[in-house]
Amino acid sequence: MRSHSLLLSTSLNPLHCSSTATFFSTQATPTCPPFVSFTLQTKSKERLEGLCIIRAMGGSSQPEIETKEKHSKEAKLWGGRFKESVTDAVEKFTESISFDKQLYKHDIMGSKAHASMLSQQGLISISDRDSILQGLDEIQRRIEAGEFVWRTDREDVHMNIEAALTDMIGEPAKKLHTARSRNDQVLTDFRLWCRDAIDRIIASIEYLQVALVTLALNEEGLIVPGYTHLQRAQPVLLPHLLLAYVEQLDRDAGRLINCRARLNFCPLGACALAGTGLPIDRFMTSNSLGFTAPLRNSIDAVSDRDFVLEFLSANSITAIHLSRLGEEWVLWASEEFGFITPSDCVSTGSSIMPQKKNPDPMELVRGKSARVVGDLVTLLTLCKGLPLAYNRDLQEDKEPVFDSVKTVIGMLEVSAEFAQNITFNHARIKKALPAGHLDATTLADYLVKKGMPFRTSHDIVGRSVALCVSKNCQLEDLSLDDLRSISPIFEEDVYEYVGAENAVKKFCSYGSTGSACVAGQLDYWVAKLNISRSRSH
Repeated sequence: MRSHSLLLSTSLNPLHCSSTATFFSTQATPTCPPFVSFTLQTKSKERLEGLCIIRAMGGSSQPEIETKEKHSKEAKLWGGRFKESVTDAVEKFTESISFDKQLYKHDIMGSKAHASMLSQQGLISISDRDSILQGLDEIQRRIEAGEFVWRTDREDVHMNIEAALTDMIGEPAKKLHTARSRNDQVLTDFRLWCRDAIDRIIASIEYLQVALVTLALNEEGLIVPGYTHLQRAQPVLLPHLLLAYVEQLDRDAGRLINCRARLNFCPLGACALAGTGLPIDRFMTSNSLGFTAPLRNSIDAVSDRDFVLEFLSANSITAIHLSRLGEEWVLWASEEFGFITPSDCVSTGSSIMPQKKNPDPMELVRGKSARVVGDLVTLLTLCKGLPLAYNRDLQEDKEPVFDSVKTVIGMLEVSAEFAQNITFNHARIKKALPAGHLDATTLADYLVKKGMPFRTSHDIVGRSVALCVSKNCQLEDLSLDDLRSISPIFEEDVYEYVGAENAVKKFCSYGSTGSACVAGQLDYWVAKLNISRSRSH
């Protein structure tokens, strides 16, 4: 380890050092510039310790020094009544900047709206407002350019931005928090973030719906076994089955739309819990941020997490639907079913078994549903014993929401990708259709049409199936004499009702798997999702 004595410019920010010499020890790697530990004494006799990077500056003998964020602790913006700073362990345990910094855009939106309202109400000057707005624009630019330094000692996204604004523009920034608490500030940010996240999820849901409807259009007329209890039940058209998932996803989108409407109320101006004695205009900030209205009750405004619970509940239901789709396709891709073949681009192999081709994306869709449900359970448990109003426990509401949103969007996107890259094995499916007597219920309907009570027809068809089992054949293979040995009502027209294809043709009730019914359902979704039939093939 080497030590260096380097001259520092007094113009360097944020240290503004008065000392003329500083002693360093460097720690370098072959690929990184040396990180240099330093100790400085400021004009106020405060000792600063931290790290810096020394970079060469062309022909200049003076190196550029970028201070790394290991400053001595600055006074907290809330620290007026405290004589001691928090310990390192407490600071590390209580910080949230490591995850809530992704609220930065919404925090800046809220601060801009708040500053404009304060100016409109005469609580700050127009000049101060303009300085604040320009400073916030510059902070957002720096964040998005990767130039902003997030500091753990500033705790969270709000304090980081406010402190940086104060460093940048000085006194006007200290007026921004007028008639505002972090309690209402964070909930304003969070509602704005959730609102945007819901819009992203709804778009991803529609993307998957389009993929499934397109797949259904490409497989019109394909009959597959329908299952109950994972046992063969009745023949159904594949598009009918795929559209069942489209319907589920539509309800998922509807829940999110309703959730968005309920969360779209503004807590800003509720302050810590009791509101404020200053003449603010909460309706102005609410309108400028696109909210429906301010929340009526300031205590409820800062303590409510119903919108988060509802959001995560909707995500959980979506995840369960995707998990069911994943399970179906994992089964259908197995050798035992063989109904679908995923392309190589959505499959993975085995590290030991060369022959393996696994539908891993849909297995992970099935598995990641557990994360999303777990996020909901975390929030339910977090909120269950909290008194009014705000409690620091609620800092823990962010990470489960961030995780839930990221996971659900990933599940939706990869499910759509999988749907676009599978092939249905028609020959294998057709070969599998006769097994299981899928046409038995249609045969019972035939007897009902002949005037027989359904319970009686159920018994007669059950005996017919038993005869097939004994003869190792299907219902359509039984002779008319075989059928009449069970009931004399059977006539020659019975053969229009047996066999998977004939059975499907007989379905006619609204919403059923009959060809005309499914065609109508496809027309509905093609129109609703604005799908071009020509592009589906």
